[in-house]
Amino acid sequence: MRARASVPAVAHVHRSRFVTIDGIRTHYLEAGEGPPVVLLHSGEFGGNAELSWEYMIPFLAPHFRVIAPDWLGFGQTAKVHDFESKRARMCWHMARFIEVMAIDRAHFIGNSMGGTFLLQMAAEQPCRLPIDRLVSISGGGFVPANAHRERLLDYDGTKESMVQVLEAIFEDPVWFNDTDYVERRHALSIAPGAWESIAAARFRSPAAPSRSEFGNPDTTPYANIAAPTLIIAGARDKLRLPGYAADLASQIPDATLAVLEDGGHCPNIELPEKTAAIVLDFLLSPSSLEQVA
Repeated sequence: MRARASVPAVAHVHRSRFVTIDGIRTHYLEAGEGPPVVLLHSGEFGGNAELSWEYMIPFLAPHFRVIAPDWLGFGQTAKVHDFESKRARMCWHMARFIEVMAIDRAHFIGNSMGGTFLLQMAAEQPCRLPIDRLVSISGGGFVPANAHRERLLDYDGTKESMVQVLEAIFEDPVWFNDTDYVERRHALSIAPGAWESIAAARFRSPAAPSRSEFGNPDTTPYANIAAPTLIIAGARDKLRLPGYAADLASQIPDATLAVLEDGGHCPNIELPEKTAAIVLDFLLSPSSLEQVA
C-alpha cells in the first residue's frame, strides 16, 4: 500500500436523519435511491456510521438507497447501555429500526462489530432481519485477545490513546499520523456520553466472575445462515489471526470469500474503491435484490 500524505477528502453525498424507535432517538445517514442497502458500523471508541461508511457511500449511492444507522449508544443515537444484555439490546434496537423504517427486504453490510452482530443475527432462527444478501467486512469468527485489541479496550480519552486505537485498526500510517483526522476521531469519542456508553461494557460487579468477550471460542451457528454471504477480510488485519476468514466462510453454506492483501481491519475506510468494487460485484450479480425487485 502506498502511503498517503494526508487522509483523503470525503465526497459528502449523504444526509443526516433522525427517527424515534420505541422512545429512543436514533440517528442514521441516507443517500441514493433504489433498493435498500443497510450499513452497520464498527464499535471502537468514537465509532459511528459516518466514520465507517463516508468513503463507501459515494460508490453505493448510485445503485442503492443507502441507510446507515448509528448503533444504540454510538454516534448521535441515544447513549443507552443495557448492563444485563448489551448485545441483545443493541440487536433488538437495530431490528426495530428496520421495522420502523418499513424496510421489507434489503442487503446488509457490516464492518467489525457491525459485521459480527450482523452474522449473529443472520444465524438466528427465525432471523429478525429481512436479509437479501449479506456482506461482513472483518466481522465474525474467532476474536483473539491480543495486544492490538488491548489498545482498543484501554482507550482513556486522550489524543495519544486515540492514536494507539487508530494504529490498531488501520494499516496505512496516514490515518494515525494525520492530526486533523486524529482530532476528529478524538472529539467524537469524548462527546457527551460517548466514552461512558462504550466503557460501560467492561464494568463488572464484584460478585460476577471475571470474563472477557474476546479470546473465547466462537459458538455462533453459522450453518443457519440462509442468505448469500460475502466475507471480506484484510490480510494485514492486526486484530485477527491469519486464515480466520477462510475458516469462517467454510462454515456458512452459501459464502464467498475475498481477501484484500493490502487491507487492514477497516478496508471500507482505507481501501473504499477496491472494497466497493468487490461489494457491488456481489450485490449486483444475477438474482440480486436490485434485479428481481
